[in-house]
Amino acid sequence: MFTGIVEELGCVKGIVKGPKMQRISIKCKKILEDIHLGDSIAVNGVCLTVVSFDASSFSADVMNETMARSSLGSLTATKPVNLERAMSADGRFGGHIVSGHIDGTGTICSIKKDGNAVWFEITASSEIIEGIVEKGSIAIDGISLTVAAVDSSTFKVSIIPHTLKETILGSKKVGDIVNLENDLLGKYVKKFLASFANTETSSDDEIKAKSLTKEFLMANGF
Repeated sequence: MFTGIVEELGCVKGIVKGPKMQRISIKCKKILEDIHLGDSIAVNGVCLTVVSFDASSFSADVMNETMARSSLGSLTATKPVNLERAMSADGRFGGHIVSGHIDGTGTICSIKKDGNAVWFEITASSEIIEGIVEKGSIAIDGISLTVAAVDSSTFKVSIIPHTLKETILGSKKVGDIVNLENDLLGKYVKKFLASFANTETSSDDEIKAKSLTKEFLMANGF
């Protein structure tokens, strides 16, 4: 589990590609301070497992599913990456709940300055857009951000100078691909409510049983 607060900008040291996977090595400093084999590290928002490390870098395997769903498959040597270690139980929760399980990717369609901030507009699939709410949270390349606006095909976030400096967003351009993870709590709520949406083939008794009432919510711990 992560918080979306990037700890360090790492750099891709090398990539060994196989037919349906790749092993990526990343140079870093802070992340290595207490690293262990099997640790979870978020790389551009994707939860990866440490399979080896030395004094200046660590390596992780990226499976075919991860490459298909995220932007990690397009990484090249020397590219900067956002890094965050798994959240410690005694740490401050500065961002929001981030699982490191990417829902998909989006494309930056607009970047505009606004005083000391910068607006990023991102287009995404309808499945991802449906899980985004204004003033809600979203993780972009592993960065915990607040959604400022959302419509049927795009959403916007406003980025402060510190975030631009400390993450890879500062080097992004229009047309670049970013990893997106919807708010985890929102996904569970959406899944839960989806069972009440399809009543087309249900009997009257089944529809009644599925009705979202105060009594039903209380009976289920809400």
